[in-house]
Amino acid sequence: MRIAILLFERVTVLDAIGPYEVLRQLPDAQVVFVGERVGTVRDESGGLGLTVDAPLAEVTNPDVVLVPGGPGQSDHMTEGPVHAWLRAVDRTSTWTTSVCTGSLILAAAGLLRGRRAATYWLAVDALAALGAVPSRERVTFDGKYVTAAGVSSGLDMALALAGRIAGDRRAQGIQLGIEYDPQPPYDAGSPATAPTDLVHAQRAGSRFR
Repeated sequence: MRIAILLFERVTVLDAIGPYEVLRQLPDAQVVFVGERVGTVRDESGGLGLTVDAPLAEVTNPDVVLVPGGPGQSDHMTEGPVHAWLRAVDRTSTWTTSVCTGSLILAAAGLLRGRRAATYWLAVDALAALGAVPSRERVTFDGKYVTAAGVSSGLDMALALAGRIAGDRRAQGIQLGIEYDPQPPYDAGSPATAPTDLVHAQRAGSRFR
C-alpha cells in the first residue's frame, strides 16, 4: 500500500506527521513524502524542516493521498502542478484525504464539489465558496474522500481510516501503541467551547476573515 503525503512550504507539521505516525503502521505500508521539488520544505514558523523524497511526477498511483494544511495552502489554490497531480492520482486512489486547510486545496482542484468535507474552523466559509458542503464533524467520510478538521484531528482521521483499511483491531493496536488517549487540560479546542473573547480574537487575526 503506497501512501503519498504532500509537502509544501509553510505546511503545518502536525497535519502531516500525525497521520504519518498512524498510517505508516498499516500492513505493507510504504509512505512517500511528495512535493513540487525534492528537498527540504519549512513549516509555517520556518523553524522546522521536512524532506520531500519524490517529485510529483514520480508518484503516479498511490493508494492513499494525504493533503495537509497550513499557511502555505494559500500558494496552492490556483491551477498548477499540485492541482494537476491531485486530479491525476485521484483517478486511481483508493482514498483521497486531507487535514485542516488541506481540504481547501482539494476543493480548489475540483475534487470536493458537492461533497461533505471538514476543514479548520476558521476556513469553513472558504470551503463552502469552493463548492464543498462544510461539515462540522471532526472527521468526515464522503465516499473515498476523508477530511479532517483542524490540525490535531488528523490523528482521528488517520485512525478512522486505518480501521476502514485494516480493521478495528489493527487500528486499536496502533492507537494503544502511540498511547493516543487525549485528556486536554483545557476545554478550549473548539469555538463551541472556548471562551468567547478568545474565539473573537482568533477570528479577528485570521487570514480567512
